[in-house]
Amino acid sequence: MNSTPFKKLQIGDHAQLSKAFHLEEVEWFAKITGDNNPLHLDEEYAQKSIFKTRIVHGMLVSSLFSSIFGTILPGLGSIYLFQSMKFIRPVYLDEEVTAKVTVKELINEKKRVVFDCVVINSKQEVVITGEAILLPPKGDNE
Repeated sequence: MNSTPFKKLQIGDHAQLSKAFHLEEVEWFAKITGDNNPLHLDEEYAQKSIFKTRIVHGMLVSSLFSSIFGTILPGLGSIYLFQSMKFIRPVYLDEEVTAKVTVKELINEKKRVVFDCVVINSKQEVVITGEAILLPPKGDNE
């Protein structure tokens, strides 16, 4: 796991993580959150929807941002303060997606970092966009 303090971050720094979500993970997420929407869990129901098959919960896909922030950039000890998101396209079961975060702004007086956030699918289509604000881990002499 990485840990990058505020003073070492620069605009343009970025990190990414790729993953495919499988049925078992979608079922676990539904159990944990109570989001039992049949679009995610019932193939027969989903086939009658605009998606024509089950889709992954958008919040499960967007959790890749949290994984990046907590383990890669800024990494261990980061505190997630804000996240906005726009869900643009569905993510299907077993479809690999890539989440990428990029440092957009450094707020010196509060030691906050603003990130652009995006998830793309295997067709290189944007599925989620957003922005996050984090308090990165404290470094030596901070």
